[in-house]
Amino acid sequence: MREIVEKFTRPLTAEEKRTGEIEQSRGPDTFTDTAENLHRMFLEKRYTDFLPIVLPTPERVEDMLKGTSHEPDEIVGKMSPTQTGTYFKDWTYTVRDVAVNAVMAGCKPEYFPLLLAVASTGKEAISVSDNSFVGALVINGAIRDEIGLNSKVGAMGPYAHANTTIGRAWSLMSINLGNCGKVGTTYMGVVGNPMNLINIVIAENEEESPWAPFSVRKGFRKGENIVSLFEGWGVLSAANWKAASWGKEMDYPKIIKDIFDQQGFLFGACAILSPPIAQFIRNAGYDTVEEFEKYLEPAPQFPMGKMAPPEAKPVGEGRAKAAPKAEMPPMMGGFSNTAIIVTGGTNNNYYSIGGLRYGRSVKIDDWR
Repeated sequence: MREIVEKFTRPLTAEEKRTGEIEQSRGPDTFTDTAENLHRMFLEKRYTDFLPIVLPTPERVEDMLKGTSHEPDEIVGKMSPTQTGTYFKDWTYTVRDVAVNAVMAGCKPEYFPLLLAVASTGKEAISVSDNSFVGALVINGAIRDEIGLNSKVGAMGPYAHANTTIGRAWSLMSINLGNCGKVGTTYMGVVGNPMNLINIVIAENEEESPWAPFSVRKGFRKGENIVSLFEGWGVLSAANWKAASWGKEMDYPKIIKDIFDQQGFLFGACAILSPPIAQFIRNAGYDTVEEFEKYLEPAPQFPMGKMAPPEAKPVGEGRAKAAPKAEMPPMMGGFSNTAIIVTGGTNNNYYSIGGLRYGRSVKIDDWR
């Protein structure tokens, strides 16, 4: 106790008293030096994710700007390390600013409208939260094939140029255009999240899914180019869930429900299914995703910090008196906070589940 009192009552150090603001500064229009020195400068000034970048030369930026009809100086949006509260000042950015970061990430001009659509939401990929969140994108429409997004084998991995560089560009935009990811000031993730590097980028396998695409379920027409944004803890392989024990007879709807019932209230639950798993679930009687989501509606949970009433001790010989269960409404908000995405190959019955909360969807073609 003396140690605790001392820590609370000792004078602040000079470092602890230091205050100030991190101001947005684009610096000079260009930096001129050798490529080696420029790479070092970008690294030291924390303009990067600590991996080598493509230097954003004027020629490369101009080439990226050819991917949109929007003017380079048009304001795209604003971003801060958190979208809640007023803890940080919002930084605004232009089409050209987004192009610079797209070049740095290694993107091609044909990816640019998708990046502008993401940037227009102001949603950061790297949150200040000490919970170590991750961002996710789900892309629907013809643009998947148009720009070479992978929706088959290895769909969520770094196995396609478009998936990898688009996910990386979202993080670089967050760092340079939204003041995110500065450890100790605008980033406090206790253990961090390796997925922050390229995030989770999913092109839905619409062709082999038995259900309507995710974007259609959000009110858009089939075939429209749509990007949907998520945030949460991330996802785990089905093999990590006790409920997913493999056997001769796999009741996938029941297994997935058992896993969903374990999810916390903050981000709900998201299931990323391979096409065979989705087909098995449809064959079990769920002709639409909405029917399956209704079945997955979480079991009642108790408020944070409160435990369910313990079972009463046995009364008499071989008899027990059941304690009343003061059930609460589902803390996940029901199936409205549930997402089912179909992607990946057909070479195995596989899926991943985790806590990812859907935020919003944006039309990509508005940024052509």
